[in-house]
Amino acid sequence: MADAVKGNWVDKYAPRWTRPYLRLSRADRPIGTWLLLLPCWWGLFLAMVMDGQASLYDAWIFVGCGIGAVLMRGAGCTWNDITDRDFDGSVARTASRPIPSGQVTVKQALIWLVLQALVSFAILLTFKPMAIVLGIVALVPVAIYPFAKRFTWWPQVFLGIAFNWGALLAWTAHTGSLQWPAVVLYVAGMSWTLFYDTIYAHQDKEDDALIGVKSTARLFGDATPKWLRWFLVITVTLMGVAIILAAPSGEILQLVLCLIGPWAMGWHMVWQLNRLELNDTNRLLMLFRSNRDAGLLPVLFFAVACLA
Repeated sequence: MADAVKGNWVDKYAPRWTRPYLRLSRADRPIGTWLLLLPCWWGLFLAMVMDGQASLYDAWIFVGCGIGAVLMRGAGCTWNDITDRDFDGSVARTASRPIPSGQVTVKQALIWLVLQALVSFAILLTFKPMAIVLGIVALVPVAIYPFAKRFTWWPQVFLGIAFNWGALLAWTAHTGSLQWPAVVLYVAGMSWTLFYDTIYAHQDKEDDALIGVKSTARLFGDATPKWLRWFLVITVTLMGVAIILAAPSGEILQLVLCLIGPWAMGWHMVWQLNRLELNDTNRLLMLFRSNRDAGLLPVLFFAVACLA
């Protein structure tokens, strides 16, 4: 695969017959799983900071979100490849994907999608009732996203809606209810998605223009750095607001520790902007992948705050 991690475990160790299915799930490109998972961990740890409670069940939420992120990212990517099979064959970076290259049929891909979704649903059923409802509702934006680039210049908004849903779900899995700090955190994650996926979309802007696919990369063009700065500011500001809303009264140390998270994440995003080259596909992919580290920074400081 053109954008797979070099020497990835799928190419090196997976049985040959499983490789097309694992590639459908992007198992050879784990960054998407991280970007889906990290908002879950934000929501879980910030909820724990808010109510000061932690239990073995929270450890299961932490692990369950990890397994669920792998499965649902895989199911979402499989669905994306099914719906985009005609487009993918016309784009250099995606022409080698399993469906357009003939490694997997659409029927086989659908069966693989269902298997991943069913195992993920089994994990979801171990969470609290409101979290289960949210998990089911999450299927709506997942289903819509692959079609967004056909009717809007802002498909990254739909990706943000889907990819950050875990902030709502994990918060609710811990607390049993959905509250305003989780909603604000969710919107912060959406802005972060606009930041990193606009960078990612610049890799395909020429092919996208030829086949009529829309994206924020094409919409912003050379003005992309200006837009990315705004997404950076919105991300950091809203995450800070979510922390302030969630922080227990009088717990100054916890508040400060949590606020360091978005501050550090913001500086990482600044670092990305300073190295941005809109026509260098290798640089764009490197910066996109670096958002795993950016998103882990709030996780680290929220977790430390839980221990304070």
